[in-house]
Amino acid sequence: MRYIYTFCLTLMLLSCTVEPKEIVYGKDHCSYCDMTVVDKSHAAQVVSKKGRAYIFDSVECLVNKIKIENNENIFQYILVADYNHPSVLVDVHTSVFLITKNIKSPMGAFLSAFENQKEGQLAQKKFGGDLYSWNELKKHFSNLNK
Repeated sequence: MRYIYTFCLTLMLLSCTVEPKEIVYGKDHCSYCDMTVVDKSHAAQVVSKKGRAYIFDSVECLVNKIKIENNENIFQYILVADYNHPSVLVDVHTSVFLITKNIKSPMGAFLSAFENQKEGQLAQKKFGGDLYSWNELKKHFSNLNK
């Protein structure tokens, strides 16, 4: 009986882990605009501290959702696709964001994420545009609607 209890307790603890979920491209829908998520180089995801995952088809949808709900502090993970490595999700706090007319994004903001400052600067040299940190990007989007 003790083994059954231990097994059930272990199973319950494992099922409660807070982790990002795999994005099923072509099937999952954006939690903000409800479009099907197809672009692997612009997708994003947040995971609440309770383990609920929300998927976005673009970084701009992620930013708008967080801005509207003003709830960034409830998330364990805030992740964006690294433009240079499609399907690889990286933390927004260490990422750099490039807005350039030379890279289209799903919702038309011309916004792409890069894993770090170095990668962002290389992309900026190649494509032009403006670089933003996560906090600068949120401020930029807030100023757009004023």
